[in-house]
Amino acid sequence: MALNEELKRFVKDGLAQGATRDRIEEVLRGAGWGGADVQGALASYAEVEFPIPVPRPQPYLSAREAFMYLLLFATLYTSAFSLGRLCFQLINQTFSDPAALQLAPEFARQAIRWSVAYLIVAFPIFLALSRRVGRELAADPAKRGSKVRRWLTYMTLFVAAALLIGDVANLVFSVLGGELTARFLLKVLTVGGIAGTAFWYYLSDLRRDEVEQRP
Repeated sequence: MALNEELKRFVKDGLAQGATRDRIEEVLRGAGWGGADVQGALASYAEVEFPIPVPRPQPYLSAREAFMYLLLFATLYTSAFSLGRLCFQLINQTFSDPAALQLAPEFARQAIRWSVAYLIVAFPIFLALSRRVGRELAADPAKRGSKVRRWLTYMTLFVAAALLIGDVANLVFSVLGGELTARFLLKVLTVGGIAGTAFWYYLSDLRRDEVEQRP
């Protein structure tokens, strides 16, 4: 969400007249402004000694940036889904359940081959893009404010959280029904491990953003 221009002007005028950041924040909070809005407006100006407030560079959306992040998250989802599917097939083969509908051996082998193929193609691309994006963010911390990056990160957190909630609910349902088996438990752990890792990583990434942008 874009910062309120009136709020930014107020912060700029306050800094220009010599008010401290703490005092400006106190006044704005007292007037009802939210903490995130106030911090964002203060972070728009660098903490340097100069007669007038010095603006920080603001992130902007470019076609290249959108392409990079869309491809990054697309390969993340592809890799996560393929890894989960591969683990599920291996669990099905290791812990067979005669009462469950089983895929024909040829279909099971094809599912494993497709999963491995997607992992071989998508995961290295994800790793390469992650390293490249990481280097760009380290060289220019202002890029952490990229809107497309934040939207896709929050969307990933939402998907991961939804999977974790469904995973735990499924586990509790099976425990209450006395239907907990090694096969089922391993699948629950697989989903929880993949979704939980993604959730933890991107939540930590957002927290790093907050630290970087804190005035």
